[in-house]
Amino acid sequence: MAKTVYPQESIYNFLPEVVHTEKPKYKSKFRPAIPLEDKVPKNAMKTMGPAKMETPSPDKYLKKHSKEPKLPEKKERPHRMCTAKKPSVPLRSKQPPVGLHTGRNSIKTTTAPVQTKPLAASVDTNRGHKELLEHSGLVPKYVKKKGYGQVPQYLQHRGEGVQRAVEEYNDYMKEQMERGAMRQLSDEERQANLESLRRTLAELQDKYRRLPVVVDTLMRKSRKLQLEAEMKQLESDVGLFERFKTIYIAK
Repeated sequence: MAKTVYPQESIYNFLPEVVHTEKPKYKSKFRPAIPLEDKVPKNAMKTMGPAKMETPSPDKYLKKHSKEPKLPEKKERPHRMCTAKKPSVPLRSKQPPVGLHTGRNSIKTTTAPVQTKPLAASVDTNRGHKELLEHSGLVPKYVKKKGYGQVPQYLQHRGEGVQRAVEEYNDYMKEQMERGAMRQLSDEERQANLESLRRTLAELQDKYRRLPVVVDTLMRKSRKLQLEAEMKQLESDVGLFERFKTIYIAK
């Protein structure tokens, strides 16, 4: 007797069987308009311009001045006809009217204008550049003036003022010397003072050269400024003694 074979037990056998139902396909409400879109001729706009265009003929090529605006043709103007009758020519036997006067001078109006003489000019380049002789400096213009070679009036007044000041100063110094308040240095004294000043200036210049290159302390800075002030004063005194030969000193 054959044995009955039972299937292997599984928990999935106790699950209820699921019935798979197919969902209805989605149908858009705009579906009826789709066939109308397919019928629209879209292929006509795939190229630039109209789809069908007449090809240009090789005989109708672009010619010169073909795109320029054309002016209207000139119309001949009608000649004006004089309708008024002109007076007849007077006869030889007819006398002209007498007693008519006019302010017109027929001699002046009919004569040609007087030609002026051209101004003298000098040509200074090979290309024909001209320059008037009056402004070129080649014509003796200023030497023919009345006051040429004479001292101007304002310089004469200035010289007289300087001479007057010198005379007043000399009179004042003479008066002071007569009173005994001032005396004049002799040439030996002036030369001795000048040599002394030069010697002192040379000593100060030697001390100035021996100063350190780096002047960083307060004492060095003050020493440098002091030497510079003394040398400047001595240079002024030396120049004064060298410039003036006559020197007065107060007693």
